This record gives sequence, C-alpha cells and structure tokens, in this order.
Amino acid sequence: MGLNLNDKKAVVAEVSAELAKAQTLVVAEYRGIEVGDLTGLRKKARESGVYLRVLKNTLVRRAVADTAFAALAEQMSGPLIYSFSADPVAAAKVLHDFAKSNDKLVLKAGCYGGKVLDKAGVQALASIPSREELLAKLLGVMQAPVTGFVCTLAALAKKREEESAPAAVPA
Repeated sequence: MGLNLNDKKAVVAEVSAELAKAQTLVVAEYRGIEVGDLTGLRKKARESGVYLRVLKNTLVRRAVADTAFAALAEQMSGPLIYSFSADPVAAAKVLHDFAKSNDKLVLKAGCYGGKVLDKAGVQALASIPSREELLAKLLGVMQAPVTGFVCTLAALAKKREEESAPAAVPA
C-alpha cells in the first residue's frame, strides 16, 4: 500500500531533518539481501550513529533539493538504501564493512562536502579512521614521552636501590 500525501510530507521532513545534521550521504543497492542480514546492518548503523533507511527515491530527491547533497540526485535510481551521518566517515564505513562480507550490497555513490563520490571514492572515505580512532592515536602519541620518562625514573630508582642495599654475607 502506498503512502498518502501527509505520510510523504512526513518522510520528506524527517529526511530533511537528518540531512541538516549530516556531513555524509552514501547510497547502495540492496537487492537480494536477507532480512536477518539487513537487521544486522541496521543494528551496526545505530551503534555507529548512522541514520540508515530504505526510502523512495522521489522522496529523497525532494529532501536533498537545495542542499549540499543535491548533486547526488542523479544517482538515485533503483532499490537503494540511504545512509546519513554527522561523522564524515561513519556512513561510508558501515556500508563498506557490510559490503565486504555481503556481496549483494553494492555501494553506488556518496556525497561528502558537496562533492559526489563514486564507488571508489566511498571506499576511500571508509578507509579513513574515525574521529574517535584519531583521538585515541593522538592521546597515545602525547602519552608516550611521559610514559617513557616515568619508566626511566622507575628503572633508575630500582638500580640505586640495588646499589645501596648491603651485600649478603655468606655464612
């Protein structure tokens, strides 16, 4: 059963609201994916903070009109699943990781920073570490000198302690 006009307006409004928060939009063909696999993909998307939904292409075209994602409207044909995220790489990463293990999901295109990305561009975007990963690496780099200094001081203290301890007298 199709959507009535009010339902369509509600979907366009919901998608427009998500697009306003999003930095990245990725689309993929999902033909032939089993329900269980699609449920797993949705769960992974929720965990990553990605808005993932199967939508009517005409409704999404209306939602992306006059936005940074408008150039992607040409790619919106066929059975597509749409992935939006505020994190620049999360949407691409979720779909790319799923596509590696399920050949029925085919990455089609994406849009980031007002630029349309082809399949290779989406894969390249997915290979970039997420913000959390980059922050963790930065923290590790910042802690390394302090950790090394503390270990050196501990080793020096232990060495001095061993030198000042009296030698055991043989009986």
